[in-house]
Amino acid sequence: MKKNTGAQLALYPAPVIVVGAMVDGKPNWTLVAHAGIMAHSHLMLSMVKAHYTNKGIRENKVVSVNVVDASWLKAADKMGCVSGNKTDKSEAFAYTLGGKGAPMIDEAKVTMECEVEDIYDLQGFDNFICRITGTYVDEDILTEKDKIDYRKFKPVLFQFPTYEYLETGDILGACMKMN
Repeated sequence: MKKNTGAQLALYPAPVIVVGAMVDGKPNWTLVAHAGIMAHSHLMLSMVKAHYTNKGIRENKVVSVNVVDASWLKAADKMGCVSGNKTDKSEAFAYTLGGKGAPMIDEAKVTMECEVEDIYDLQGFDNFICRITGTYVDEDILTEKDKIDYRKFKPVLFQFPTYEYLETGDILGACMKMN
């Protein structure tokens, strides 16, 4: 028997990302766990309005989405504990500017550079609708067909409401081929 536990968000765990944007000429980073796929070409970043990074995203309309793995989780977690409104986080990571001007974390094995196409305001959150303009992937985690090999790259997942991190694991089967 199932119990109705109310209107809970139950789509976790979700990939942990560090979002990067230029703010007043310097890179700023924030930890984000509210992100989602909107189409094969678009994603959405849902970020509390008070985030300092939002200012740069709004002004420049470009953002980087840096997917976290265990090798740099501690540094990524710190970006969620320190506010850019109070602390200069511009030197937290070595970075490279993408083709559109978004700062991309060198240590991230997977980074998507995106252009913001729309912003949807909902209950104190800026929901940035982003078109992916480039995906930068370390060659050592690519397959022969230039696809990310998730047996090698294991993104960290965030579990809400426990606020715990999980690492992706074993392949359970091939989609649409399990019958």
